[in-house]
Amino acid sequence: MNMESIKVEGTPKTPEIALDGNAGTLLISGRSIPENSVEFYAKVLSWLDAYSETPCPKTILDVKLEYFNTSSSKCLLDVFKRLEGLKKGGADVHIRWFYEEDDEDMLEAGEDYDSIIDLDFEMCVMEEQ
Repeated sequence: MNMESIKVEGTPKTPEIALDGNAGTLLISGRSIPENSVEFYAKVLSWLDAYSETPCPKTILDVKLEYFNTSSSKCLLDVFKRLEGLKKGGADVHIRWFYEEDDEDMLEAGEDYDSIIDLDFEMCVMEEQ
C-alpha cells in the first residue's frame, strides 16, 4: 500500500498534522484555534476518506493538543467518526489522548470523546519536554 503522507507544520493557531498512511500513524499536536476549523480539518477528513479504502491493519492516532476551541472539537469528532468507520470495517484503531498532568480540562475532553465514540481511547500523561 502506498498512500501519500500529509505533514502540516503547526502555527500558534493551528496544530501540527502528520498523517502517514503507510505506517498507519496519525498525529494532531499543538493548539487548534484556526480561523476556520472546518476548512483547516477538511484536508484531514478527505485524507481519512482515501485512507479508509485501504487502511493499515492497525491505525494509531496520537492527539497531543494543549488547547482547542469549540469549532475544533466538532472537527475532532468528525475525525474520530471516520476512524470509527475504519473500526467497523475490521481495522484495529487506537487513539492515544495526551494531556498535561495537571490539565483536568484536556483529560475530561478526552474522556468525553471516549464516552461517545466506539474506539479504544488511552489517556496518556505528556512527558515533560
